Parts: sequence; C-alpha cells; structure tokens
Amino acid sequence: MSSRDESLLSVWSRRALTVPVYLFLAAVAFVTAPLWAIVGFVWDALAGAARRRPRTRALAFFALYLGCEAAGIVAATGLWIVTLGGRVGGPRRWIELNAALQRRWADALFFGSLRLFSMKVSTEGLELAQSGPFLLFVRHASMADTVLAAAFVANPGRLLLRYVLKRELLWDPCLDIVGRRLPNAFVKRRGPGLESEVASIAGLARGLDTRSAVLIYPEGKRFSDQRREAALASLEEKGPDELATIARGFRNVLPPRLRGPLALLDAAKGVDVVLLEHTGFEGAATLPQFWHGALVGRTLHVRLRRFPASAIPAEGRDRWLFERWAEMDLWISEARVAPAANRAGRSES
Repeated sequence: MSSRDESLLSVWSRRALTVPVYLFLAAVAFVTAPLWAIVGFVWDALAGAARRRPRTRALAFFALYLGCEAAGIVAATGLWIVTLGGRVGGPRRWIELNAALQRRWADALFFGSLRLFSMKVSTEGLELAQSGPFLLFVRHASMADTVLAAAFVANPGRLLLRYVLKRELLWDPCLDIVGRRLPNAFVKRRGPGLESEVASIAGLARGLDTRSAVLIYPEGKRFSDQRREAALASLEEKGPDELATIARGFRNVLPPRLRGPLALLDAAKGVDVVLLEHTGFEGAATLPQFWHGALVGRTLHVRLRRFPASAIPAEGRDRWLFERWAEMDLWISEARVAPAANRAGRSES
C-alpha cells in the first residue's frame, strides 16, 4: 500500500498528533528564546567552546526548524482554504502553489542553517540541472539531504522534483501535508508488499517534462561505517560478484540499492540521469555530532554530473550505477582532503 492509498483515518489520526505538537513546540521555542539562548551560551562557555558556540547554534537551529514547520502548517492551511482544497484554479494551479510553498520552506530551512553554522558552499555543475526531464540520484549522508536537492536543483530552476522518501517522514507535518499534495512517493523500505512500493516509485516517471524530475536516494539509508560493512556483507552473500568487487573500494558511500533506481530507469526510457554528489553535511548524520558542532565552519561541497540517456547501457545498468558511485566515492575523498591541504599550506606560509 502506497502512502496515497493510506486511509483518511490513518492520515488524520497522525496529523491530530503531529500538528498540535509541532505548533506547541514552536510557540514554546519562540516564547523561551531568551532563556534557551542564555543556557546555550553558558553551556558552550563552560565546555570551552564560547567562540564556536555549537550548542547555542544547535538550539537556534531547532527553533528555526520548528518556526519553518509552524509557518508551513499555517500557510498550507491558508492555501487549502483560499483554493477550496484545489478546486479553485484547477489541479495544475494547485500543484504550482504547493510547489512554491515547498520551495520557500526548503530555502528558509537550508540557507538559514548555512548562516547559523557559518558554513561555506562550493558548487560545480549546477547548470546541468536547469531543465528536465531527468532522474536525480542523490547521495544520502545526513538528515539535511532532504532540502539539499531543493536548494540547488529544484528551486533555482523552478523545477518540480518528485521525491521518493521513506514513509517515516510523514511524521513531519509539512512533508505530510504539502508532500502528499505533490506527486511524491512515501515508501516503506522493508516488510511485505514491496512490489507495490517499487511500482509507486516507477509511477513517478510518468509524464516527465522539461520542468520536472524524479529524485531518489539509491543508498536507501544515511551512510555510516557500520552500514557500509553490513551492506557489503549482504552484497557478497547475494552477489553478483562484480558488484561486490566494486563496493569493496567504497569508503564514503553505501552500495546503491538497485530495485528503485532500476525501476525508474525502466519506466523513464530516454531520460537523462543526474547525480547529486556532496560532502560537508556529515556532521548532521547523528544528533551527538550535530550537538557538538560538527557542522560549524564546514564547507559544503556539491557537484552535479549529468549522463545522457544514450550513455546509459541497456544491459548492465547495475554495474554502471556502481561505477558511478565509485567515482562519487573518490570525489568525496578528494574534496575532503583539499580543505585540509589548504589549511596546512596557510599555516606554513
């Protein structure tokens, strides 16, 4: 059962819990802002991190996130009232308005976070994703990846990204309310009935045009060394051997899961593939890293590569995808080494 087949009782039971909780937490964060700002600053000072202020920044981020959620809930409700649930203006206008709301939500959260954590950004190849149609394969490294593609792909070109997201993200009210109004697929990743989930993913490829694309995270989960080892062990057990051989060289990425990406490639014949590669957000992979300031002052490196449909083989696409992931893994290692080398050079001069 896809998220679009979910019963109204299930949807509204979830929202009856999440919407009031998020609005309450946003109100508390706003009212108590002076208090938690002082607490964060004192905590950082006692921990010897008064200059970097990691905990103060982390608390400010939670307030930013809750503020974006509250504003998004209010705006989405107002949009539904004004358009009578999409009846005024028609389905196309309804999609456009909700996509615009999604763009503003993602930009506020993403660029607000960059400022809060004093992060720099280095980009390459953004011009390659200015127009669709294409399939966007994104590296999965942190909780921030959800808005990364919006900030660098969807929003600059006003493209409508059709997301493949895990079902658990429906507990985020904005993703639940607005995300379900748009052509997205919230899928479960395990258990019975996975064939219908794959069919939902493939269905996103129907009707792609120059203003749309489909986004999927082929790794399925955020990277960690433990998950990499587990994925490699599973791959070596199930085969094929040539994919396991490639994956043994991975240091920064997980082996791609193939069912979703290959289903999209089958459903979108003649459509290009764009890879969104990035490093720098790993500090948001876990809450302890985030809390202790792993993002502060980091440089976010983003690279886009576009592969024309004619360059994607009809046979052996699993190997083709693994080889592209191996190239991504090497680029991530090089991108991480470059800033360290620059710092060493400055210290010697």
